[in-house]
Amino acid sequence: MNFNLKLLCLCGILLFSNAAFTQTFRTFNKPVVFDEERKQLSIEYLKVRHGIVQDSATIVPKMIVLHWTAIPTLEQSFDAMNPSVLPGARKGIAGASSLNVAAQFLVDRDGMIFRQLPETAFARHVIGLNYCAIGVENVGGSNALLTDAQLDANEALIRYLKKKYKIEYVIGHHEYQSFIGHPLFKETDPNYLTVKSDPGDEFMNKIRERIKDLDIKGAIKK
Repeated sequence: MNFNLKLLCLCGILLFSNAAFTQTFRTFNKPVVFDEERKQLSIEYLKVRHGIVQDSATIVPKMIVLHWTAIPTLEQSFDAMNPSVLPGARKGIAGASSLNVAAQFLVDRDGMIFRQLPETAFARHVIGLNYCAIGVENVGGSNALLTDAQLDANEALIRYLKKKYKIEYVIGHHEYQSFIGHPLFKETDPNYLTVKSDPGDEFMNKIRERIKDLDIKGAIKK
């Protein structure tokens, strides 16, 4: 093999190697309904539940909250969040608002990321913090633990969002109550609380190990 051919082969190997370690971050649009009814319910939620009066259903992101759907498939998870109004089965939280739950992102078990709402659109997904939190729902639950592919996707998504916004915290849904008493926590009814287990300490510990270079804070230690 002559020198020029050897050089071309070496360059090809280096290019392939570089491509393998610098994957392009991608999301796919799969929007939930964000009609006038959802917008008005979101504005009402901001006022009644968070004490924030504004004329747009938007947020200023300061936090990312990771969840699991407790629903086995992507389509079923999407279908649960798609309508503007809560289904009748969600009586436990319906008293606070008829606004349906949702999240800006939904991650399938193979790590594919779907954008359900614009990043700065309001979504109901975590008590007391919706107004400043981007939600990431992962398909899975206690009977279908989150996958390594979802771990990779969540890390990539956090890094992407950190570059765009002043993200100060990344927490699991089960950690939200640690913010009670913190200036960021805005819930007008102190008795409106739910106990959550998603996505669990094991998943959050893995995420935090991966993003420790970003200097993002986690749950509030008391």
